[in-house]
Amino acid sequence: MSSNTKLNGEERIVSVTEKGQATIPKRLREKHGIPAPGRVKFVENDDGEIVVRPVGSMREFRGLERESDDERPATALLREERERDKQRADELIERFSDKTEEE
Repeated sequence: MSSNTKLNGEERIVSVTEKGQATIPKRLREKHGIPAPGRVKFVENDDGEIVVRPVGSMREFRGLERESDDERPATALLREERERDKQRADELIERFSDKTEEE
């Protein structure tokens, strides 16, 4: 960080383990709504600084980016899509099995 970079809050020094893990101080986690355990995203900005951003839970994203008016939960839609994928895979396996038996 350059010496003329302005910080918008407190500055804390934390240790980084051999595995690359660092602990986000409790005060900052609480202030920014980062649950523990939870997830954060590391972003490098145009100045080369690393910015840590909270990532919302899947519950918070439920219903966003819907392509249809379907009101069913996203988990039900995902289950159906997985079943269709499994059926397609089974059909491909069956088709290739039939071809190898013919040869």
